[in-house]
Amino acid sequence: MQNSPLVSVICLCYNHGEFVVECLESVLNQTYPNVELLIADDASTDNSAAVIYNWLEKHPDIPFIHNTANLGNTKTFNNILKQAKGEFIIDLATDDVLQKDCIEKQIKAFNSSSEKLKIVYGNAELIDEKGNHLGYYYDQPAPTGDLYKSIVGQYNKICSPSSMVKKSLLDEFGGYNENLAYEDLDLWIKTSRKYEIQYIEEVLIKRRELQNSLGNSFFLDKKKSHKMNCSTYHILNNTFTLNRSKDEYKALLRRVHGQIILTMDLKDYPLLFKFALLKLRIHLKLYGIL
Repeated sequence: MQNSPLVSVICLCYNHGEFVVECLESVLNQTYPNVELLIADDASTDNSAAVIYNWLEKHPDIPFIHNTANLGNTKTFNNILKQAKGEFIIDLATDDVLQKDCIEKQIKAFNSSSEKLKIVYGNAELIDEKGNHLGYYYDQPAPTGDLYKSIVGQYNKICSPSSMVKKSLLDEFGGYNENLAYEDLDLWIKTSRKYEIQYIEEVLIKRRELQNSLGNSFFLDKKKSHKMNCSTYHILNNTFTLNRSKDEYKALLRRVHGQIILTMDLKDYPLLFKFALLKLRIHLKLYGIL
């Protein structure tokens, strides 16, 4: 691998008009010298597109996709990924901000690693809408190396916004799964099954905590919560076929049990039935019946 390979930062915007310029500037102001910026707006209903177009007047060579209809994160990301030329990819929401040396530290980790390493991630400073400090994503070092069981069982949380991914990995998987409402869990599980993931004990980004974020609106929008929970079911159902040991099935059982409780709270009974069947299959596997 080259010492300074090209890094493509894909900035996805949806109703981040208030924050998008700060995000884009943080990409251009990196200490790392070889960065490509690409932008996509997924049919924002605020002034995001206008703000981006105005900013692009000073940066006319930066690619920008403006969706006329909302396609969702996975499809929008895959569309603009086709234009990315970098050896490494950062998927950055435009309400978050890169620290100046974020990319430099991520590439340094890759340069000192084996070919089995496909993703690096780090810590994040949590900020509010005004940029005020709220805390940190991790209060202690996060896991590194073979993370499959840890991710499947949700024993540790992964800070996806602080990650950098080898583009060859995304090419191998065909990009994000466009049938899913969100991308990170599927990517982490499939990656950790075959490859290594490394934690950098550094604050790499500022992650903005918004009241209208996807996670915070989960219980408020039944249609959105159903779609996200369905995606989780499909990911975990596929994970069943990836598991190789009893410990891994026990880890999957732990996560499925948590999803059953969540689905009961949402009163999503058809999906609850599917999760219950998956739980039964795991029990049968653990008892050697399947």
